[in-house]
Amino acid sequence: MTEQNSNFAPLKNDRFLRALLRQPVDRTPVWMMRQAGRYLPEYRATRAQAGDFMSLCKNTELACEVTLQPLRRYAFDAAILFSDILTIPDAMGQGLYFAEGEGPKFKKVIRTPADVESLPDVSIPSELSYVTDAVALIRRELNGSVPLIGFSGSPWTLATYMIEGGGSKDFRHAKEFLYNHPEAMHLLLDKLADAVIDYLNAQIAAGAQAVQIFDTWGGVLTPSAYRTFSLAYMQKIIGGLTRHSDGREVPVILFTKNGGQWLESIAASGCNAVGLDWTTDIANARERIGAQVALQGNMDPSMLYASPEAIRAEVGSILAGFGSNPGHVFNLGHGITPAVNPDHVAVFVESVHELSAAYHDA
Repeated sequence: MTEQNSNFAPLKNDRFLRALLRQPVDRTPVWMMRQAGRYLPEYRATRAQAGDFMSLCKNTELACEVTLQPLRRYAFDAAILFSDILTIPDAMGQGLYFAEGEGPKFKKVIRTPADVESLPDVSIPSELSYVTDAVALIRRELNGSVPLIGFSGSPWTLATYMIEGGGSKDFRHAKEFLYNHPEAMHLLLDKLADAVIDYLNAQIAAGAQAVQIFDTWGGVLTPSAYRTFSLAYMQKIIGGLTRHSDGREVPVILFTKNGGQWLESIAASGCNAVGLDWTTDIANARERIGAQVALQGNMDPSMLYASPEAIRAEVGSILAGFGSNPGHVFNLGHGITPAVNPDHVAVFVESVHELSAAYHDA
């Protein structure tokens, strides 16, 4: 199926997809993790209209609205689906809710092997149809302006929340479960990997043109545990994904926070791009793996609190570190934080586009 023959409008700006495939572009593409979020007053207004966070996620029209809001302000080269990484555990009956000022919580937690064995078999595409409905609507509303990114949490990251019952500083329960019940942990991760494959493939079928796996908590593991309990399951997911749709390759981005020590292993996973957090030097990462995969990142999100001059200088430094090579997608090293001045985001995006032209011949 060709782009022109699909149910969606032809893509006008494909530099994001081209960069992920290490193809020539005219400028370095840029998007931002959590770009639809609380730093925007229009997002806060829409969330208030929805009533709460999960109601916003499950309302197709409002999820589409907040996805598009940052694109009305800034010349981002991609949109990312507005949703949450914890929708899969919620579909498995864990009872996701958001406590005011406390972040995500689960009504049910996993603490024993029997808890893993009793997880229900569910049809993820059916249970999470509100997500794929949003994907299809967003893709139509984008009208070919920029590509749409779908996403999921990694199995290890999802498992930490399911075992801890929410966020954690020390991951005591998750690590205790891993070390005391490794077979049950493998069973849980295998179930989650299968669910993520179904979930991301459903997003791709609905119109997502690239996907990112967020391995937010992979970096809390030892090197051997990371490869065994996190990377191996992301590699399984990558092997199970639909890799072509609408006549184009569907690139896969793998982002492990604090994963800089494992770049070579991550690059060998089968992904198209490796996301970098701000603790990894992009010049070093390019030297180590940049000939194999594209790199995404990696400005410290806190830099957006700095002056416009400092933001522009940091953008220039990161672009120089990557150099005149194919395969760079500019992003933050993690998600934007709520107190950032929206005007500083404009400086960030405009600086990437303006300063990166010198590094591209296309």
